[in-house]
Amino acid sequence: MELFPSINVGLWNGWLLVAIFYVIFGIVLLVLPKPVVARLYDRTGQERPIARRALGVLFFFIWLGMTIVYPLKIDDPVFYLGIAIYAFGVIGMVVALINYGGTPLDEPVTAGLYKISRHPQQFMVSATFLGVGIAIGSWVAFFMMCVGFFAAHDKILEEEQACLQQYGEEYEQYLKSVPRYFLFF
Repeated sequence: MELFPSINVGLWNGWLLVAIFYVIFGIVLLVLPKPVVARLYDRTGQERPIARRALGVLFFFIWLGMTIVYPLKIDDPVFYLGIAIYAFGVIGMVVALINYGGTPLDEPVTAGLYKISRHPQQFMVSATFLGVGIAIGSWVAFFMMCVGFFAAHDKILEEEQACLQQYGEEYEQYLKSVPRYFLFF
């Protein structure tokens, strides 16, 4: 791992893993029923201050730029660690979306991965992007995603408040019995 690896724009850069992730994510969204996708992107009652949103977007685009210019470290052992974390995140994200899609629209999502984490989608996307940062061998890209994960935490808290208002006692019990990010929090 390096702070800033050598810049070399090419086909075998980190962007390739990002593109594969988004293709898989898009396919899953196409398979899910439209009301489920609408529910997934409903942010009613979760409006964040513009400064926090802008900061998150800025960090993401800097990270994305790094994936475009930094090649995958295919000859380095960190590449395999990064790919393992990436694959874990992609597979987990697909499973979380399937769990989400299988829940009736008028109920909180509590099945599958949601039995062991209140926010498996957020966790898995973060794991996926952390894996990319490791696969390109950049400490800065890794750090950017760590900061991005914690910056998104306030969004998660607002989402939980919105779900608490929508689902009441049932969601309150869920909050008490399931950790926010798997074994963390």
